[in-house]
Amino acid sequence: MVKMKVTGTILCIILLLLHRSACQIEGYNDDERLDLPKSYNIGWMATLDNNKSIYEITIPGTHDTLALRGSRYAECQAWSLMDQLKAGIRYLDLRVSGENLEIKHGIMYQNITFPEVLNTTKSFLSEFKTETVFVRVKPVFWFKGRVADSIVNMIENDPNSIFRFDSDEATKIGNVRGKIVYFQKNSFYLGIFLNGTDKKGDHKVSNVERKKNLILTHLNNTRNNCGKDSVILNYSSGTGAFFGLHLFRGLPLTPKDVAREINPWLLNYLNTESSKPCFGIIAMDFPSFDLIQAVINLN
Repeated sequence: MVKMKVTGTILCIILLLLHRSACQIEGYNDDERLDLPKSYNIGWMATLDNNKSIYEITIPGTHDTLALRGSRYAECQAWSLMDQLKAGIRYLDLRVSGENLEIKHGIMYQNITFPEVLNTTKSFLSEFKTETVFVRVKPVFWFKGRVADSIVNMIENDPNSIFRFDSDEATKIGNVRGKIVYFQKNSFYLGIFLNGTDKKGDHKVSNVERKKNLILTHLNNTRNNCGKDSVILNYSSGTGAFFGLHLFRGLPLTPKDVAREINPWLLNYLNTESSKPCFGIIAMDFPSFDLIQAVINLN
């Protein structure tokens, strides 16, 4: 009888095909369990200079922060909101719909509402008072106007919320600790202007190498403009869901497929940035703890 030796690489491929998380990929995590190092300081923003502007820092974030369930084309994250915050994520991307302010990804309800997100975030900030959580709210689908009005009414007199700055002095880190700061990319009036680098269609990925080049272009543009009069948003996430079936490629790329290839590359790129540039927000899918730390270390 001939014994077959199964190498670690072959085993890893088999497990990936079975959609398991038993083999680790640098920069990538799809395990819902958060295993923090014992020596890790959750309150990493304590090290930031109080006089530094929020426009001058690099912020780890997640794209579609609460897209935890649905089809393989809907899931973008593995950790709960609280676990993401504990791992170092400080930018939340929320798609909100309907009169109940439900968090959605596409048509998929994520079993959580905006008020519940608010309560969890406030709970985190009450324990880690040196931190600031940046939030973008994007109304989607039905009742967009009501969504905007409801959220503004909810946070307008909330001492834990900031969505208007009256001076450059107010944007300093020391003045936003323990607060939720709201950003906005389009005409919706909730929040401080968010300057996005993505162009229409950049999130559609049929070729991962092309996506890497887009990310590099966006980060290099941010390097030259960061620290001016707005916060800059970059995405490393993407999906091939829009391309349909392909005769040679098979099924289109899922957010997990893209993250498995992008995240290790991004981790390596950030770890080689000795000049510690300002990259604004980097919003990611399925980031590992190490990738989040690489973003934080740019500060």
